[in-house]
Amino acid sequence: MVREHISLKEAWELLKAHWGNRDFLVKNVPLSKSLGGLLAEDIASPVNVPHYPASAVDGYAVSSDSTARATAATPVALNTGQYQWVNTGAFVPPQYDSVVMVEDTSLKNDNLYVYISVPPGANLRPIGEDIVKGQIVAHFGDEVDPNLMALFYAVGLRELPLLSKPRAIFIPTGDEIVPRKPEESPDGLPPGKVMESNSIMLEGMFEQWKIPFVVGPHVKDDPEKLKEVLADAVNKYDLVLIGAGSAKGKRDFTANVIEQEGQLIFHWVLMRPGRPALLGTVKDKPVVGMPGFPMSTMVVAWSVVYPLLQLLMKGNFDENKILDEAMVVREKLSLPLLISHSSPQGISEWLRVKVVKLRGKKYAWPISGGSSSMRATADSDGFALIPPKIYECPKGKEIEVRLTKEVLWEKRVLFQGSDDPAVAQLVSFVRKRGADLVIRSVGSLGGLAALARGEAHLSAAHLLDPKDMSYNDTYIASFKPISDKWRRFLLFYRQQGFIVKKGNPKKISSIQDLARGDVRIVNRQPGAGTRVLLDSLLREEGIESASVKGYEDQTMTHLDASCRVAWGMADVALGIKFAADALGLDFIPITEEPYELVIPEEELTHPGIEALIDSVSDSKFIEKVKRMGGYRWPSSS
Repeated sequence: MVREHISLKEAWELLKAHWGNRDFLVKNVPLSKSLGGLLAEDIASPVNVPHYPASAVDGYAVSSDSTARATAATPVALNTGQYQWVNTGAFVPPQYDSVVMVEDTSLKNDNLYVYISVPPGANLRPIGEDIVKGQIVAHFGDEVDPNLMALFYAVGLRELPLLSKPRAIFIPTGDEIVPRKPEESPDGLPPGKVMESNSIMLEGMFEQWKIPFVVGPHVKDDPEKLKEVLADAVNKYDLVLIGAGSAKGKRDFTANVIEQEGQLIFHWVLMRPGRPALLGTVKDKPVVGMPGFPMSTMVVAWSVVYPLLQLLMKGNFDENKILDEAMVVREKLSLPLLISHSSPQGISEWLRVKVVKLRGKKYAWPISGGSSSMRATADSDGFALIPPKIYECPKGKEIEVRLTKEVLWEKRVLFQGSDDPAVAQLVSFVRKRGADLVIRSVGSLGGLAALARGEAHLSAAHLLDPKDMSYNDTYIASFKPISDKWRRFLLFYRQQGFIVKKGNPKKISSIQDLARGDVRIVNRQPGAGTRVLLDSLLREEGIESASVKGYEDQTMTHLDASCRVAWGMADVALGIKFAADALGLDFIPITEEPYELVIPEEELTHPGIEALIDSVSDSKFIEKVKRMGGYRWPSSS
C-alpha cells in the first residue's frame, strides 16, 4: 500500500526497510586507483610495522646496563664492540637493547663516552610498535585517502576490496523544458519554454558525493515513452531519478508509470519545498520522482536520494549525520533570527539563510524566494530545516543553521537600507579587498531603524522632507541621540522617474496621470524613499492616494517594480532609470535625488567598512555605475 503525506523520518524508515542491510557489490581495485573508494571490509595488516627493532634517533646502539652509572660529570667509556652507530630507522642488532642519542655522547680514539644513563628500550622502536600483524588498520566504509594509501602500501597491500558505487541516471521530463545542449542559449526561447538546468545541479551534487551519474534522454509528457525509457534505465542502472511529473497535474505521469511497472512505496513528503517527492521500485531498483523546481530538486536529493545511495553502498546511514554529509556542510551552529519567520503547520520547512556577526554576536535570517528561485538558493550561505511542530519563529529565536559556504565572520558587513542596483556592484569590489558585503533591501526608513537597533553595519537613504525639500536630515534626527554618532557619505545623485512600457502607450507624462481611471501603478513598501517621494508628489498636486489605482500594491525593489510593468500587471512605477533599461522599458525623468550612505562611527574601523569606503572611491566602480545610466557623481557637473 502506498504511504502518502509522510514525515521525512517515516520516509527514511521506508528507505531502510526496502534497501537496508543488503549484500554489497564488491570489486578489487589496484591500490594506485583506490583513492576516494570505500572499503568493503575491515583491513588487517599482514605484517608487523616495523618488522625489526629500529632506532628512533641518530646515535649509538648500546646495552642499557653499560650506561647505568653515566652522568654528565662522570661519563661511561665504552670500547669498540660495546656500541654500534645507527641512523634513524636503522636495524638495531639483538645484542643491544637501547639507543643513546649522538648529542649525549662523544667519540675519542674509538672509545664512546656516554653522558647519560639510558633505560632498556630507550629510543628504540620495537617490532610492531606502529602496527601489529593481524591488527585492523582500517574499517568497513572508510574512504581511502592519501594517508591510508601510504599505510596500505607500507604493509604490503597492492589491491583493495572496495564497495562498488551505485550508478545513477536522471531522466528529465516535460514538454516545457529544452534539453541540455552546450550550444543552447535561453535567449529567444518562446513563452512556456525553460532551460533544463536541474540535471547540471544534480551532476555537481553527485560529483561532490563521488558517485557515478549520467543524464538520460529527455522525455516529453508521454507516459508510454516514459515507460520505455524507465524499463531501459532499471536494466542498466542501480538508481533512477525522474525529473518533474511527480505532482498531481494533468501531465504528471511519474507515479502512475511506476505503479504500472513496479511498486509505489510513498508519495508526498511533509516538507516544503520538495513535498511532491515520491519513491517506488521497479525490478528491485529504487526509482525517485523528483519535483521540477530547482530548490525542490535539491532538498529531495539531500533528504531522499543521498540516504538511498548510502543504503545501496553501506546498508545503513546515520540519521543524525546524513543531511550534513549530503549537503557537504562546512559548519553547523545554532543562531538567533534577525527577523521573525512563520512556517506552515505540520510541515518541515527548508529555509535559505544568510548570516552575519553584529557587535560580537552571530545572527541568521531567511531570504525570500520560492522553490523555483535559483538566485535565492545560489545567494544563500546555508540552510535551516524548521521542524514540523514549530509554527512561529519570532525574532531572536535560535534555529539550527547548516552553512554550505565559507563565511568571513569578522570581515563581513551587513547593509540594510534603500534598494539600489549600484550598491550590488560594490560586493565584488569589497571582496577583492578581502572583506564581504551582504545586502538587505528594506527601504530607507527601514534601514535607518535597523541601524538604530544595532542590526546593520551601514545603511543608505534618500528620504525627502517635503516641508523644506531637504533629504534625510529630518528622518535621521528622529533617531537621536543614537544618530548623533552616525556619519553620512554622499555616494551619488540618481534620477527617479516613471517606468512605463516601451512607447509609453498610456501617454503618462506627469504625476496627475497617475489619478486617471485607466492607469494602474505599482508602489513601493512603506518607508521606502521612493514611496516617500511619490507621496510628496501626490500631496503637492492635491491627489488622494485612494484615487490612485494600485497604490496598495507593493514591491521591495526597483527591479521588482519594473518587472510588474513589463508583465503588464501595472502601467507605471516610480523608480530609477537602470530598472527601466534592464527590462527594455521607457523612462520619464521626474527628479534627481541624493543617495547617502549612513555609517555609525563605531563601525568605521570594521574591516568590511574600511574595504567598502575604499571601494566607493575606486575609479572602476565609479565608471561601472555611470555606465548603468541615471547616476551622477557629486564631483560631476
